[in-house]
Amino acid sequence: MATQETRVVSIQRLQSGPGSRTLAEWWADETKLQTPEAKAIEEAAQLLRTSDIPVAFPTETVYGLGADATRSAAVQGIYRAKQRPSDNPLIVHVDSLDMLTRLLNPSSSSPDSPSSTQTPRIHLPEIYRPLVERFWPGPLTIILPNPSGSDLAPEVTSSLTTFGVRMPKSALARLLIHVTDRPLAAPSANASTKPSPTTAQHVYHDLHGRIDLILDGGPSGVGVESTVVDGLCHPPAILRPGGIGLEELRSCPGWEEVTVAYHDGTLDVKEIPRAPGMKYRHYSPKARVVLFESGSQIAGVTRHVRRDLADGAVGAHNIGIVRTRMWPQGLDLLPSDALASSLRPVSSAIEHLQSFPVPGQEMGSPSNRTKTAYDYHLGSDTEAIAHGLFAALRALDELDVDVIYVEGIPDRDGDLAAAVMNRLRKAAGAELKA
Repeated sequence: MATQETRVVSIQRLQSGPGSRTLAEWWADETKLQTPEAKAIEEAAQLLRTSDIPVAFPTETVYGLGADATRSAAVQGIYRAKQRPSDNPLIVHVDSLDMLTRLLNPSSSSPDSPSSTQTPRIHLPEIYRPLVERFWPGPLTIILPNPSGSDLAPEVTSSLTTFGVRMPKSALARLLIHVTDRPLAAPSANASTKPSPTTAQHVYHDLHGRIDLILDGGPSGVGVESTVVDGLCHPPAILRPGGIGLEELRSCPGWEEVTVAYHDGTLDVKEIPRAPGMKYRHYSPKARVVLFESGSQIAGVTRHVRRDLADGAVGAHNIGIVRTRMWPQGLDLLPSDALASSLRPVSSAIEHLQSFPVPGQEMGSPSNRTKTAYDYHLGSDTEAIAHGLFAALRALDELDVDVIYVEGIPDRDGDLAAAVMNRLRKAAGAELKA
């Protein structure tokens, strides 16, 4: 565990990336100038090489909690910090195809090894080449065979014969991996089961005191984790929806028949997950989450919420409302004229959040007291919904609401919509149709 106060160090100036320079050239320029960002990255890289306490860093999807994927003690530090079940495999992050090739051809079969002349070099399976050429760097994780004599710590694969790997689009992430010169095992940098972190502040909220260093690269762009695909089976399969969608995959040679193989529920307790996010409940705030299917009637949704507030079934004094496309502001809990005069921004939360009082429904009952509803509008655009989803759940959690009602979106509205609904179903204690 961390032995000192968790520090948050900004590297946001480097967000624009290297431009036309290589990672090596970019890093040489930063170190020559001795910039504060270079010092922060060098410190993080040194910790990753030598410490068993992980480092949090930004990627384009969500913030990752990184450790040297080749050292068991370091990888075990991820499980301790997150309090994550050890049978949940981790995704490996690389900075280049060269680093991936080294993983596929471990030190025991290196060119300097006496047996190397008898062991053919392992290359990326042909099925993945169209995906890598199109989507890497990017939010796509591929499943590969873990070679004999693998350099990966066994804790990365959780006893599987395969491992998941991706090359992040985030230049900050690739630079950190390059400087560390190690593949990094890196799940999302949150406490296990909690909403994934899209800012350094989210990481600090969950993990302060458990890790020493958080690199702050600003808000993540995509907002949901990478798509995980398995091309080792026939037909190929999507194990987890994310930033790369079904139709995009089907446009690539060899992936025309790719199938969906993930569950929006959880796997049987005895099953070993083939990829992260398949087995356990995830993305859950402290509050109970009630997800309403897209197309639910507003009147039915409002009746359900009023009933919860009136009869105390959820013990709700404060509630959260997360709106997307169709729900009205305040969910008709107050008349429109009263709502307009009562809505007020919550200055301690983010800009989309407003609050208003909700009177008790039954005179003379214990519920006949004013309660507070917090209204959070994600917007109607799917990308905006994906980008703000985890932040909304976290903002409402910090306000200690008792229950969060969420307006779902149609799965058929594209692949990112499917990823959003997958995360919401894993967060929700119930999914309703009103």
